[in-house]
Amino acid sequence: MSNKAVFLDRDGVINVDHAYVYKPQDFEFIAGVFDACAEFVKQGYRLIVVTNQSGIARGYYSEAQFAQLSEWMKAQFAAHNVHIDAVYYCPHHPKKGQGEYLQDCDCRKPEPGMLQRGIEAFDLEPSQCVMVGDKHGDMVAAKRCNIGTKILVRSGQEFSDEALQDADFVCDSLAAVPKLLTF
Repeated sequence: MSNKAVFLDRDGVINVDHAYVYKPQDFEFIAGVFDACAEFVKQGYRLIVVTNQSGIARGYYSEAQFAQLSEWMKAQFAAHNVHIDAVYYCPHHPKKGQGEYLQDCDCRKPEPGMLQRGIEAFDLEPSQCVMVGDKHGDMVAAKRCNIGTKILVRSGQEFSDEALQDADFVCDSLAAVPKLLTF
């Protein structure tokens, strides 16, 4: 099986970032996501979602609600003949978390924990992998794991010079990414 993957941030990359989305009716896929992901698979990449979910830490929704939404999201991809290999999430926040979720962890991006889990679970070669995110923390986590290609998608975001320097490519949305990977 493939030893390369496209790591995808969720909010702002797969779906419109409406802040703390946990219900299917609030989940709005960004145009072109299914076609882009189908092309990644065609190019031999696994698909792994890596997402910070501080809404869990803040008590806005539960891990069970997040899991239900993730299953629904994966089913939407499956309906488009696209398989999501894994969804890793961080339920913590170092300052605004409640109870057990109030912690400085190794999984909340820019920390590399979620990407490392995917690399180990699927025996990936980091230099052959891609990270697509909409925040500087996504690029930093990828850099810490020696991910070969780091791509920022604008999704309405403004980026610092530092974020732009840490990215290999910047494009408007995930739909533009497959063309970048045909090298």
